Amino acid sequence: MGFMDEIKAKARADRKRIVLPETEDERTYRAAAKAIEEDIADIILIGKADVVAEKEKEYGVDLSKATVIDPEKSDKLQSYIDKLVELRKKKGMTPEQAKDTLLNQYIYYGVMMVKMGDADGLVSGACHSTANTLRPSLQILKTAPGTKLVSAFFLMNVPNCEYGDNGTFAFADCGLNQNPTAEELAAIAGSTAKSFKALTGHEPRVAMLSYSTMGSAKHDDVTKVQEATRIAKEEYPDIALDGEMQLDAAIVPSVGEFKAPGSKVAGHANVLIFPNLDAGNIGYKLVQRLAKAEAYGPMTQGIAAPVNDLSRGCSWEDIVGVIAITAVQAQMQG
Repeated sequence: MGFMDEIKAKARADRKRIVLPETEDERTYRAAAKAIEEDIADIILIGKADVVAEKEKEYGVDLSKATVIDPEKSDKLQSYIDKLVELRKKKGMTPEQAKDTLLNQYIYYGVMMVKMGDADGLVSGACHSTANTLRPSLQILKTAPGTKLVSAFFLMNVPNCEYGDNGTFAFADCGLNQNPTAEELAAIAGSTAKSFKALTGHEPRVAMLSYSTMGSAKHDDVTKVQEATRIAKEEYPDIALDGEMQLDAAIVPSVGEFKAPGSKVAGHANVLIFPNLDAGNIGYKLVQRLAKAEAYGPMTQGIAAPVNDLSRGCSWEDIVGVIAITAVQAQMQG
C-alpha cells in the first residue's frame, strides 16, 4: 500500500466533514466528487445550490452526496455573524461588516463552520493566495494551545526513490515563514517531525539544511542553522535530528557517512527543514516538477483546527490528497 493509500485508509476509518469553499473552480468539483467516491470525507461545498448544480452537470461529476451550503439561506448565518463580531470586536468589526464578509467571502464562512463545530476542517487555496487562505483561520480559529509558531509543510511522495522513507518526505517551511529565526526554525522542526509521524506512522529523521555541513562554511546564515539545531536538540531530545547539513549529506547514505560521520540522521533524513522560505519553496517545486513528485500542501500546523492551503498550480488529484490529509489531521485533533 502506497503512502497516499495509507492516508486515505486512515481518513476512511473515521470520516470527517471537510469544507471546500472554492466553488468557482472546476478542480474543486472534480476533487469533491472523487473524495466522495473514495469515501474519504463528508464534503461540504459553499455556494448557491443552483450554481453548484449547474457546474456539477457541466463537469459531469456526481455530487449528490455532498452538502451544499448557501450562506445567504443558512439558518446559522446570524449565529455566525454574532460570533465573528465577538471575535473581531477589538478590531472594530460591526454586524454589518461581519454579514458582508460571511456572504461574500466563502472562506470566512467555511472557517466559521469549523469554529462553530459544524465542520472538522477546510481546504482552500486553488485560486486564492496563502495569505487569503490563512488570514481567516488565524483571525477566527487562532493558534493551537502550546503552539510557538504556525508553519507550513509539504508531504512529498517521490516515485522510484530510494531516499527518505521510500520516497516520502516532509519539507518545511515551504509556504509561510519568510526568514525564520533560529528559535523559529527549531519550532518548525519540532512541529514537522510530529506531523510526519502522525500522518505516516514512521519515525522522523530531521535534517536542518544549509549550504554547509557540520561547519564546512562560515557565515551568519550557517550560524543560524547551527543555533537552530542546538535549540531543537534541547527542546526535542526524543527526535532524531541533526545539522547543519547539505541536502546530499542529509539524504544520500554514502555522502552522509563521508561528510557527517557518526550522525544518525545524515544520509537517512525524511524530514527536511529549509533555512528560509525561498529555499523551501524552490526546493519543493524542483522536486515536484523534475522528479514528477506528488506534493501535498502547504499543510499548516499550529492552527487550532485543520485548515490547509493549496498551491494555485495544484491538480484536482492534489486536492483529493489534501482532503484526506486534512481529515486525518482532524482525527488527531479530535
